[in-house]
Amino acid sequence: MTTPTRLLVARHGDAEYPVHGVLTDDGGWLTETGRAQATGLAAALGERGITAVCTSRMERAVQTGAVAASVLAVPARAVDGLQEYAVGDLEGVPYGDPRAQQVFDAWVAGDLDATMPGGESGVQVLERMREALDRIADDHPGETVLVFSHGGVMSMVIPRLSENVRDDLAAARFLPNCVPAEVEVSRERWRVVSWPGSMDKSTV
Repeated sequence: MTTPTRLLVARHGDAEYPVHGVLTDDGGWLTETGRAQATGLAAALGERGITAVCTSRMERAVQTGAVAASVLAVPARAVDGLQEYAVGDLEGVPYGDPRAQQVFDAWVAGDLDATMPGGESGVQVLERMREALDRIADDHPGETVLVFSHGGVMSMVIPRLSENVRDDLAAARFLPNCVPAEVEVSRERWRVVSWPGSMDKSTV
């Protein structure tokens, strides 16, 4: 039997952005807390035999991956398709504006045709994230790879790709920074081994 590839997919570390409290597609940058989170995660995974670190091209994920790869002494590379969903025309809108949340809630509920104003549809997000993760699995058959992506796309895509969990798994289990979901990928079959998260979003 073919040994499945194990993807440890984590949200990037805690980050800062040029303008606080608004929706943005800016890549941001790691805070000191974020660097400590990345270091702690890598140290905790030291016995897992990780062979590579892959990240989205957004700067907060790239920086998280660089910290973790240094601790693990493995290469890191950025991969197209792992980025957070684009907020499009909602750039600069306060977090409390309901429009982005309404679209995201529609995706989680199964309406993948819903589209961010001036941004992506759920179908587009799912397809590019799946392609990116499948490409990583194909490049590392039978290995264990640490992947840094983003909470929104992880929450929507990973449960939907996996055969053993509900599509809305993340609706009540919010993803913290630098705590990975473990996924087995084998012959295009996806299985969630573990899913982190809190029932209380205020703790994330």
